[in-house]
Formats: sequence, structure tokens, C-alpha cells
Amino acid sequence: MTDRRQFLFASLALGSLFFECAGAGAAVDLSPQQPGRIRTQKNPAALATIDHRYRFVNEGYFTVAISPHLPPTATYATDARTVVGSDADYAQLIADSLGLKLQIVPIAWADWPLGLSSGKYDAVISNVGVTEQRKEKFDFTTYRQGLHGFYVRAGSPIRQISQPKDIAGLRLITSSGTIQEKIVLEWDRQNVSKGLKAVEIQYFDDEAASRVALLSGRADVAFNPNAPLAYEAATTGAIRQVGTVNAGWPARADVAIATRKGSGLVDALTVATNGLIADGSYTRSLARWGIQSEALSRSESNPPGLPKL
Repeated sequence: MTDRRQFLFASLALGSLFFECAGAGAAVDLSPQQPGRIRTQKNPAALATIDHRYRFVNEGYFTVAISPHLPPTATYATDARTVVGSDADYAQLIADSLGLKLQIVPIAWADWPLGLSSGKYDAVISNVGVTEQRKEKFDFTTYRQGLHGFYVRAGSPIRQISQPKDIAGLRLITSSGTIQEKIVLEWDRQNVSKGLKAVEIQYFDDEAASRVALLSGRADVAFNPNAPLAYEAATTGAIRQVGTVNAGWPARADVAIATRKGSGLVDALTVATNGLIADGSYTRSLARWGIQSEALSRSESNPPGLPKL
């Protein structure tokens, strides 16, 4: 099955789903119309910050690449064509701030660097983390914390995981070869050096099997990117969050808009994002998808990112 068909089937399966975001108090849906999408006004300060030499890919439009991989950040709506999710909502707010219409280009996530470099779109808003290596070729405007979340079944006695000792002796699900696995392995190394019990790491190729293991009690906790797990917790009530860790631990690495290096657009997007934070539309937009816990208090242009390996 192709990635495109998998995306479509996932979207259709979720299409009729409505839920109350935890703590948000507003229903969110996967319809293509998105009547509850948060909008904002033009931001003169952001417009004034755009380099006068910059030319948008399509005049009058903010053209943004998004990979419709998983809710809540991005998926296909019930029409199997329209991209919806928190990244699409944020892209709309930026377009509004710049006084432009929004044009979303669905892409495979791995294709974003080449497409952006070749000028196919103005920006990429698709869960791209800031790294020092990427900063050599691209500019970044941060817009969401890069969080990984610890989630347990709803009836679990585990209440909080915030430091290495909290995972000692647990049966923990994570993904092989990932940033989150590296964090777990380092935490486990520290625990074992102090005489604490080793963690038992469980790997699954199939997400459904992973969830069965967690809900049946064969595993104690799942540790993976926070946004999809937060969405699942809000929609099903079967799991709950007991902690988060920044993806850059022990440093910080947040999610950002990517633009072409030196294009003259990055600072305008940062000014626009801070305007959205100030007027509250930014937080309300994240809350529609149950991920307001990932909100930033301030956007930055090209902050320190994950160091080169």
C-alpha cells in the first residue's frame, strides 16, 4: 500500500470523529470546512519586517508544504484531499498575519529540504525540529515545543515521570533508532550506575500491537512524540500523560517553520508568531487539537538546535 493510500485510509477512519480537547472546551473535527479554525488580523509589524527583495512563490499566497502524516499535527480531512490539523491551523494564522491567502502543498516529509531549496514553496510547517546541521541550509522560526511524552493506561498507578529514576524497572515502549530511544538509554545508563533497576525496553513494528501491550498491562509506559499520543488520550480516554521531555534533552530543540537560508522571511514569521502568542490566537489554535501543553511563550529566529552528531 502506498503512503498516500495509507494517509487516505487513516483520514477516512478518523473522519467522523469529534472530541472535546482536554481542557480546551471546544469541539474539533476533521471536516474539510474546519468551521472552528482560529483566524486573526493582518500584522503590520510582521509585514514591515519582510525583506523587500523577497518574492512569494505565488503572488498573494503564503505557500506552505505540510506532510499529512498523523493527527493532530497534520492529516487528511474526510474528503481525503484537504490537509487539516494543528500545522494547517498555524499556517492559516501566519497567512492571515501577512495579509495573504493560504496555499498548502501536501508532501512526503522526507522531500521537504529539496522542495524548499528549489523554491517550490515559501515555507515548511511540518513538525521540523531545529538542528545545527539544518541551520546551515535553512532559517527557522520556532512555533511549538519539541516534546516527547510518557503515557500510561488510564488505570495505571504511575502518576509522574520527570527524571531518570522514575523509569527504573519499568517496561517501556519506544521506537528504535530515534531521539526518544537515545534519551531512554541515557536515563537507564544513569540509573544502573546508581544501582537502580534497569528499564526493560520494548519495540514494536506495529502501533496497534504496541497499544495492546500497554493497555493489557504487558508494558507500563509508552514514550514517543507527544502530539499523537496527546491526541489519542483526548479522543479515546484510554491513555493519559504522566510526563514530557524536550526532544533535545538535556538541551532544547523546538519545532519550527523552515524557510530558505537568507531569504529575508524568517524574522517576519517570528514577529508574526509572537503577535499570535500575544493575542491568544496561537494558544487557542493548539487547544483545538489538544496540544496546548506544547505552546511556546516566545518564538525565536534560528535558536540553538540539536548539535551535529
